[in-house]
Amino acid sequence: MDNYLQLVERIASASHLTADEIERKVEAKRAKLSGLVSKEGAAQIVAAELGINFDKERMKISELVQGMKRANIVGKVIEVLPVISFNKNGKEGKVSRMTVADESSNTKVVLWDTHHISLVEQGELKEGDVIEVSNASVRNGELHLSSFSDLKKSKESISVVVTKKPTLSKKLKDVKPGENLKTRALIVQAFDPRYFEVCPQCGKKVAEDQCINHGKVKPAQRALLNLILDDGTEALRAVIFGEHIYKLGLTPEEVFSLERFAEKKSSLLGEERFFVGNVRNNALFNTIEFTVDNIEDVNVDLLIHELEQKA
Repeated sequence: MDNYLQLVERIASASHLTADEIERKVEAKRAKLSGLVSKEGAAQIVAAELGINFDKERMKISELVQGMKRANIVGKVIEVLPVISFNKNGKEGKVSRMTVADESSNTKVVLWDTHHISLVEQGELKEGDVIEVSNASVRNGELHLSSFSDLKKSKESISVVVTKKPTLSKKLKDVKPGENLKTRALIVQAFDPRYFEVCPQCGKKVAEDQCINHGKVKPAQRALLNLILDDGTEALRAVIFGEHIYKLGLTPEEVFSLERFAEKKSSLLGEERFFVGNVRNNALFNTIEFTVDNIEDVNVDLLIHELEQKA
């Protein structure tokens, strides 16, 4: 069951209405707002109008929905990434990321507040700890904590957690930011590769041969490729980085030479593949895009066998 349906079930249970009645209210709300709000957003409006407030209620990670502003969870830290320092528009800051899991799923937790980040830097929060998160916002399937959010160790014990985020097989018209997706689609448009330089040790982008983690380095060149995918229900922009591009049957020479790529480009159009990755919201353009991290060939014999099994 996806996040939206879980949210509908939760609202139905709290309001003593049926799930069908809630879904009709959601569609009516979307129609009233000319479709300018997502189903999840409309469901949250419907919940508020019914007097249902999830602000104080703990949720399973699998129940988190894009756009929530005061999400509360309890989960086990299964990964802590190094704290990163950055300089944006002359303002210095830090950000810390960790992966937190419960028995339903897992999610990235992003810390922006200096107090929360200090807990990681001082080793007070580490892998294996069970934590409580309150008043976090959900963006692109991640929990973001500001200074208004609360983060602390929990006395609860969680023994079984989901360490791998579920990958959903969905039509492109139904995808939502934050979902891990596997979809069968055609390449209908391909753009010229773009090139950038990264640190050969950590893979982070470098500027003027400087890595924020390793200082002066001899950068390695990387490429990214933008495609438009279409599965018959919707067209979606996909972004493919680095060596994953080679899974389209391209060689390094064809990727890093625009002239060679131009010769190969037409052969990509109409190619059908399974694409696996993460759906995100591009804040700059306010559009959904698909970051692809694996590409698989379509095995026709296997598809026929699967259809026969379902028959």
